[in-house]
Amino acid sequence: MNGVLTILRRELAGLFYSPLAWILLCVGLFLVGWDFTTTIEEARGDVVFGLNWAAGGGTLYWGVMVFLPPLLTMRMISEEARTGMLEFLQTAPVTDFAVVLGKFCAAWIFMSLFWSALLVYAATIHALGVDPDWGAVIGSYLGAVSVSALFCAIGLLCSATTSTPLLAAFFGIVANIVAVQLPRLASLPNVQWLKWGSGQVDLVTSLQRGYLAGVLDSQVVVFFCAWTALFLFLSIRAVEARRWR
Repeated sequence: MNGVLTILRRELAGLFYSPLAWILLCVGLFLVGWDFTTTIEEARGDVVFGLNWAAGGGTLYWGVMVFLPPLLTMRMISEEARTGMLEFLQTAPVTDFAVVLGKFCAAWIFMSLFWSALLVYAATIHALGVDPDWGAVIGSYLGAVSVSALFCAIGLLCSATTSTPLLAAFFGIVANIVAVQLPRLASLPNVQWLKWGSGQVDLVTSLQRGYLAGVLDSQVVVFFCAWTALFLFLSIRAVEARRWR
């Protein structure tokens, strides 16, 4: 556990001292805030609809989700593998599990702070005299955090399989797009074999039927936790494989 905390502190410091992380944070918050205010204007003041749209119902939400985690995680392992720092970590008294979990937690905390803007929007609306559905607001935030965890794990796996950060970001973005669009891909001709897979990885439906509805469905929680754990396990094995190259 000490190894995880050591890696976590190191990665958090690297993120918050990195200009790229602050640029991504500012751009992402601007886009989500713009989408939120625009949606409220178009809905003629329906703040509940605006919050739901900004927290999972809109296209921009999924665009930020698809792009931001891979851009955060693209350098975490691939850059260290390229510079030789990963070999130093593997000879240090920390396990590969601690390295991967510490880096994952750093990216996940960053994304959790990013999506806390949803809570700020709801609190601002409440201060202005409109009481939002706090169950749906909290559920939307937990849903954003859960999806972020999964996409950070996918991005970390892509970073562990290459020594080029830009290539890791590209693979992560493509993998996230496929994960979101898998149910639609299964409806295309000649790809009926994807139907089973789409039923197991239907992120949008799982998010909407659970978190966005303000319901803490244990099946949805297990869904996100299981897939996140799978990609973290694959990331650990990918880092272990580098040890024997």
